[in-house]
Amino acid sequence: MILVARKNLWLGFIIGALILGFINLKPIGILQEFKNTIFDPAILLLGIAVGIISLIGGVLERSGLMEGLFKNLRLKRKLFLIFGPAFLGMLPMPGGALLSAPLVLRAGEDISDKQYAAINVWFRHALILIYPLGALLITSKMANLYLYKALLYLLPGFLLMIVLGWIFLLKGIKGNLPTQKYLNYKALITPIGIIITAPLIHLFLMTLFQDILTEIPLIIGVSVSLVLAMLLGKMKLFNLIPVIKKMKPLKYFLIIIGMFLFLNIFEASNMSSIIAQAAISKGFTIVFIAAFLGFVTGRVQMPFAIVLPIFYSRFGADAMSYLLFAIMFFSTYMGYIVSPIHPCVSVSIEFFGSSLKGFYKKLFWPAFISLTTAFIVSLVFVK
Repeated sequence: MILVARKNLWLGFIIGALILGFINLKPIGILQEFKNTIFDPAILLLGIAVGIISLIGGVLERSGLMEGLFKNLRLKRKLFLIFGPAFLGMLPMPGGALLSAPLVLRAGEDISDKQYAAINVWFRHALILIYPLGALLITSKMANLYLYKALLYLLPGFLLMIVLGWIFLLKGIKGNLPTQKYLNYKALITPIGIIITAPLIHLFLMTLFQDILTEIPLIIGVSVSLVLAMLLGKMKLFNLIPVIKKMKPLKYFLIIIGMFLFLNIFEASNMSSIIAQAAISKGFTIVFIAAFLGFVTGRVQMPFAIVLPIFYSRFGADAMSYLLFAIMFFSTYMGYIVSPIHPCVSVSIEFFGSSLKGFYKKLFWPAFISLTTAFIVSLVFVK
């Protein structure tokens, strides 16, 4: 899958899914998962929403609104590359890395495509690690632990991510952002308002209408943001044609379809039971199995829901502690961050014109050191 995805992401996902399916399922089972994926309204709506998100970035760029934001920021480039993606990451939404990508791109032409993609993914997810209304909310409930105490145990992991990102991803980046003499607050606030409108509407409507598909509020949110971008950017409808040609929203739609096909076939296979047999120690289970499941699923809640019962059945429910939970969550999260099945990874690589190989070259050491640190902590402190 990864070999093919170096050239074509969505095709790589589909081929990977087929190989996994032929190994584990009967042909009728593979066809059923194809049907389940292609005709799933949630997946289709998500694919459309991610395609629209790419158009928002394109309209902001073509209209000059992104240029206005860029010229009115007063930050050093390194801080901009940390806080830009991190700020937008605090408003989590599927494929949201496409919102921060155009912003990150403006930091300078001396940064490589693979470095841009790695920066966008790594720093976007640093703050989400300790975001109490994201995956942490659900997983702490699974483990029957108090949310905000679990958050405190994850703070060292957050700081480690910032430090490693600074050392390995921001090396050689110096200077300040180019700015104009006088601060134009309208030019600064307008694109930020457009960008945050989508996730705010998404969150508001999900809270208000809890019984509908979450992808419906998402579609509404991104559509409103796109309309606002066109209106405030003073763009006509026909101006959207060159944006569509440049941003290619169809490829993002196909990436989502391919990812969920792989995920559905993985869930239908017997891979989870095979992985459970590798739970040879607490440290190995909560670090490496958790990270592996995060990597192959591109999710946090689902792999955590797999590894938690594996841990309980192997070591007992009373063996769970806040430190152990934090290590398990951090390791799952680290696998998720670098997973090609993770939408933010895929769309970032596509947007910046990078490759999986280049992306992994940049994130190998930060991810490796993070997991090694987690394993050492588990060996020293987890009995």
